[in-house]
Amino acid sequence: MQLFGLRTCDTCRKALKSLPEAAFVDVRADGVPAEVLAQAHAQFGDALVNTRSTTWRNLGDAERAKPALSLLAEHPTLMKRPLINKDGTLYLGWGKDVQVALAS
Repeated sequence: MQLFGLRTCDTCRKALKSLPEAAFVDVRADGVPAEVLAQAHAQFGDALVNTRSTTWRNLGDAERAKPALSLLAEHPTLMKRPLINKDGTLYLGWGKDVQVALAS
């Protein structure tokens, strides 16, 4: 199981604490593999981009108009977190639904 997120993200820390077997991948330092990012975008669409983040607010209109995959490749911190890959199945965020799905 892989957990893609940021070391400084409180939600990612909570998820990592609950999933001690998960390998943590810091998206700022290591990025997200292109195939994982493509699969996540196919599954979650534009919901993969965190439009409430500081990074998003600091982008200009021209940057915001770029396709989601291009934006995420350039600014990996724009991804909603955490993105969890468990045996090829992806989960986005750390809501109750994800917690229940990963507990089983």
